[in-house]
Amino acid sequence: MRADESIQFAEVEFPAQEPPPDWLTNLLEWLSEVLAPLGRFFVAIWPVLQWVLIIAGIALLVLLIVRMIEPDFLRRKKRSAAKDEDSWAPDEGEALALLEEADRLANEGRYDEATHLLLKRSVGQIAQARPDLVEPSSTARELSAESRLPQGARDAFGIIAARVERSLFALSPLHQDDWQAARAAYADFALQQKALAA
Repeated sequence: MRADESIQFAEVEFPAQEPPPDWLTNLLEWLSEVLAPLGRFFVAIWPVLQWVLIIAGIALLVLLIVRMIEPDFLRRKKRSAAKDEDSWAPDEGEALALLEEADRLANEGRYDEATHLLLKRSVGQIAQARPDLVEPSSTARELSAESRLPQGARDAFGIIAARVERSLFALSPLHQDDWQAARAAYADFALQQKALAA
């Protein structure tokens, strides 16, 4: 092996390194002076701090376990809140006033305007009840497919939106049967609470 020149056996001498610049030495000294009291403070309170950290860790662990096994009464409370949200319907007085106004337009043969009024006010009612669902860029088609809306609202809104889209974009005037379908869809949904109470 000693005869193989590709293997080095002699000691390697490294060149002496230059000392760090003065500004870096001064900065490190200044930092040690500034942070030394903080270090001494943590050393002094460590016996108490370690117990605070241990208790905080145990509390976090208990919270995670409770979240994982979630007591039954919390689950019932969440289900009840979700059920209330699913049973949302517009205010009865507001719904009746809207139907009355739209009926006046329909009685004049203005079925497109009456149906469009139902759509616009429905969007307003949804925005009022669930402001997180309606954005300025939201389309009727998107809202009718919005899974966070109750199924009844989605169905009614979809029926109304389909007719308004046909009227506006296909330039196909709506007829009385279109209006009746849109009106019935809105009334069935908006007045469901009244029907259930009767």
